[in-house]
Amino acid sequence: MPPDDSGRAGGVSPLILEPAFENQGADAPRSPELEILSVPRFERPLEASVREARLLCEAPWVRTLGRIDIAVSTEGWKFPAPPQAVLQPAREPQPAKDPPLPDSQKPEAKPHIRTKPTAETIHFKDRLLYLLQPPLEGIFNGRQLEVPFEPFQYQLEGIAFLMPRHSALLADEMGLGKTAQAILSLRLLFHQGQIRSALLVCPKPLVHNWSRELKLWAPDLPFETFDGGTDQRRTTWLVSNCPLKLINYESLTRDFELAADPRVFFDVVVLDEAQRIKNADSKTARVVHSLHRGRSWALTGTPIENHPDDLVNLFAFIDPGRIPAETPPRRIPQYTSDCILRRTKDVVQSDMPPKLIRDLEVELTPAQRTAYKLAEDEGVIHLNELGDTISVQHVFQLVMRLKQICNFDPLTGESAKLEQLLTDLEEVADSGRKALVFSQWVEPLIILAQALDKYGPLQYHGRIPQNERTPILDRFKSDPSSHVLLMTYGTGSVGLNLQFTNYVFLFDRWWNPAVEDQAINRAHRIGQRHPVTVTRFVAEETIEQRIAGILERKRQVFNDLLAQAEKPATMGLTEDEIFGLFDIRSRPKRAA
Repeated sequence: MPPDDSGRAGGVSPLILEPAFENQGADAPRSPELEILSVPRFERPLEASVREARLLCEAPWVRTLGRIDIAVSTEGWKFPAPPQAVLQPAREPQPAKDPPLPDSQKPEAKPHIRTKPTAETIHFKDRLLYLLQPPLEGIFNGRQLEVPFEPFQYQLEGIAFLMPRHSALLADEMGLGKTAQAILSLRLLFHQGQIRSALLVCPKPLVHNWSRELKLWAPDLPFETFDGGTDQRRTTWLVSNCPLKLINYESLTRDFELAADPRVFFDVVVLDEAQRIKNADSKTARVVHSLHRGRSWALTGTPIENHPDDLVNLFAFIDPGRIPAETPPRRIPQYTSDCILRRTKDVVQSDMPPKLIRDLEVELTPAQRTAYKLAEDEGVIHLNELGDTISVQHVFQLVMRLKQICNFDPLTGESAKLEQLLTDLEEVADSGRKALVFSQWVEPLIILAQALDKYGPLQYHGRIPQNERTPILDRFKSDPSSHVLLMTYGTGSVGLNLQFTNYVFLFDRWWNPAVEDQAINRAHRIGQRHPVTVTRFVAEETIEQRIAGILERKRQVFNDLLAQAEKPATMGLTEDEIFGLFDIRSRPKRAA
């Protein structure tokens, strides 16, 4: 039998033994002979084969080495170079040194400023969205948005206040940069895609200032102004898709039909110098209220000029219905506190140069005193003769006449105030400084310009054409021979940045302390490096001295109202206060 070479389990073939028998007799015993045959498989050399066992090399049958605790330490630095301490090899510990002196210690790190949800934000996902926003200071450090210089800490807080709010009143004191805060807030909202259109409304003299600030703080944000005739403005209203539009109150009032068109909608409307709409019955206020908008922001350093109703009328635009009708003044802050942010220079800029107030009482010249006494005596007699037909307007006419005599004698032109002003300006010019002089009227400024000729006076008032005003300001800033700028309160008290001046003279007093503060803060504002000296002229034993006392009380009332203290009914002069300026026995006839 041939061997089976097909192979079996284990690869080994059995040995095959075949016995051999010779022919023997049947009875003969047989002894088998064995024949040994070779197995072909065993003649070849054996080869061992090795295969990898997957059982021990793949999960989940991999053996672990047990729990290993790995300590990881990290240190971060700004690109491109790590701190030198990391690059240098480790050194042996040095002996302890004396503690540093107090003035050598590094200032504590300021807390991060983030936008925060408003009191009306109730959904968890909305509140969480604000918590996940990066700090604002990291946005303006040049990594994400380029700015001419990093905003101050309080300005970042103002931006964090404006951005999440649909209704907001930024009431910072004049000179703290409300314009920059509003522009940066709009810029971030545009970048985040939260808004697509915005309208800025400002007084006509400030359009140039806003244009300059927009180019400075938001160079990547296109904007256009409402210029030209009716057809061109209509195109700007209805056709233009420019994201940011700038218009003055006068043009807005003129285009009231286009402004109220349902096709015109803005995601944000910002009012600068929002006290322009404090009179709810004015046409300006009605046009502003008719604007279709998503967010309503107002900027003003004087939210209350005469009466708490000024604030109520502002909120008629900011958030209609927020303040219920007939709300007592002392309860107004309960409804408005979440929508108002106000800071003053003494709080947010402790390192800002001081503002020095000097009330200078001057004695009238003999000619002025004679004219003043004659005008007052005759005026009081005339008012008493009017009987019950007398009105507040009659009293105001006498007040204005007496104040003008306090400035200049009507016959000789003598002026005790001018004599003192000449003395002060000589010192200003000798020191190479500049000064602002404010008056209620244009006529005194014209007279002062002639008397102060050697100091290079420039005039800035309502009679100066609009296109000539900016060159006047540029010349006043750059011309070293021009030491004084003569301004009226109405033209020069808002929106101008004149922080390169160090002296302010109030040649005569305004009725409202808020307007006076606006005038003063043209010089005492961000960027001022030197103390600002404010001189308020007051003629002794005159109507000016009596009014000055009332103004101080009004200024205190203004501060108390914004501080949410007890509120008086009015900030203006009451009828009794006006008649109390003189010895007037007559009073207006009252309706039964």
